[in-house]
Amino acid sequence: MSANANYSPEDRVRGVVQRLLTKRAIDRRVGRHDDLSRTGLTSLDMINLVLAIETEFDVTVPEHSIDPVNFGTIDAISRLVTALLAGA
Repeated sequence: MSANANYSPEDRVRGVVQRLLTKRAIDRRVGRHDDLSRTGLTSLDMINLVLAIETEFDVTVPEHSIDPVNFGTIDAISRLVTALLAGA
């Protein structure tokens, strides 16, 4: 589990997204409802985002949940993570 375990799921998701953007040299802040597909992330980046979320929260995202609806915004990812944690 991440050292950020004391932060809310949304804060932790935002951190994961911002780290990925920084790694890709994309200098942009993303709000909770901003469309992540418009930030400059590639499809490979989105796969890396799924993997980073799994690592951050120590969860496995089911294949059927790896969908733009669930990974389109920070808010959507946070809802997915909350549901996965509740089912754990």
